[in-house]
Amino acid sequence: MLSTESAAVVRATLPAVAGALDEITTRFYGAMFHDRPELLDGMFNRGNQASGAQRRALAGSIAGFATALLETPDTRPDVLLERIAHKHAAVGVTDDQYTIVHKYLFGAIAEVLGDAVTPEVAAAWDEVYWLMAGALIGREARLYQDAGVEPGQVWRRWTVVERRTETPDVVSFVLRPADGEPSPQARAGQYVSVRVLMADGVHQLRQYSLSSDPGGQLRRITVKRVAGTADAPNGEVSTLLHDQIHEGDDLTLSAPFGDVFLDDPADATTPVILVSAGIGGTPMTSILAHLTALDSTRPVLVLHADRSPADHALRAETSQLVEQLPGARAVFWYEQPGAEEPNSREGLMNLDGIDLPESAKVFLCGPLPFMRDVRAQLMGAGIPAQRIRYEVFGPDLWLPGPAA
Repeated sequence: MLSTESAAVVRATLPAVAGALDEITTRFYGAMFHDRPELLDGMFNRGNQASGAQRRALAGSIAGFATALLETPDTRPDVLLERIAHKHAAVGVTDDQYTIVHKYLFGAIAEVLGDAVTPEVAAAWDEVYWLMAGALIGREARLYQDAGVEPGQVWRRWTVVERRTETPDVVSFVLRPADGEPSPQARAGQYVSVRVLMADGVHQLRQYSLSSDPGGQLRRITVKRVAGTADAPNGEVSTLLHDQIHEGDDLTLSAPFGDVFLDDPADATTPVILVSAGIGGTPMTSILAHLTALDSTRPVLVLHADRSPADHALRAETSQLVEQLPGARAVFWYEQPGAEEPNSREGLMNLDGIDLPESAKVFLCGPLPFMRDVRAQLMGAGIPAQRIRYEVFGPDLWLPGPAA
């Protein structure tokens, strides 16, 4: 809980700090990477740095945490903290790095806001930072303990036992532990980080959802090649995986993390709605496969949108899994329908006429505009916000409130 004195100062200065956060985080990252370039080697995603996504995510999390402390002072924003903690654990963040971040972040705040950062203002925001950092350090310690690894030591070698082309720009890699030891425990819907060495000698990592039932010894990730645009180059890691990784090669993977996963068996009868678009269907396939492995009879509704059946990764597998589950049904939307899916719907996902049980738990994944639109449709259909869990690929630039 924020002290009364600090709360008053933070409330008074939050508009100025929030308004300057973009510049603050820009200077923060610039100074930190200038002095500590090793942090770009296997820790920070330089693609997200170049695009500004990581900067905007940091700014949003700071502003969101401070706002929550003021609006609900007796309740910690655990949903926000949980998401960040899982992302941190998946890249091996350790306690000492919070001190490094503090040094450069508060240096940037002082540089940008100048004389407005009085000793009282600095002390108040210092309290905000360490409240957030302390909560994250504690949660990350528990995540490492649950994963059976030492803090930050999340990496393990895996061997590709099968590479399979799913669509022209999507491939799947089936993996087993290279050391022959049992696979770590994972939950359907979680992700792993993949750490690779780039041609310039710098390690980069990306998160990929597990796309198969996580209950066995083998694991699968399904990777879409990220094509460049006028504003951004081709995806570094996805391009390397597509072009260079084949059966017999090894990959370095983190332990599984992620706060959006299927709860079982406690909710064995609760209806499940799996909503996705594009490559966002990968965690949904993992959930479906796990339900199938459990011989589940719970009601399951699969809703997926894509450009066309040919672009729909894991389409046939998804349909087969739905057929194996007695309580499951699926509806697909395609902007360019094909003969392969005569019963699909044309256009963007529209939930009008879809029977959505209000008691269902919803899992949502896809591009941000898609998730914003569909989440609004779900809530308009009567599904409470707290029943809608969402996964974002990359930095979380979308932090909706509990009923937003």
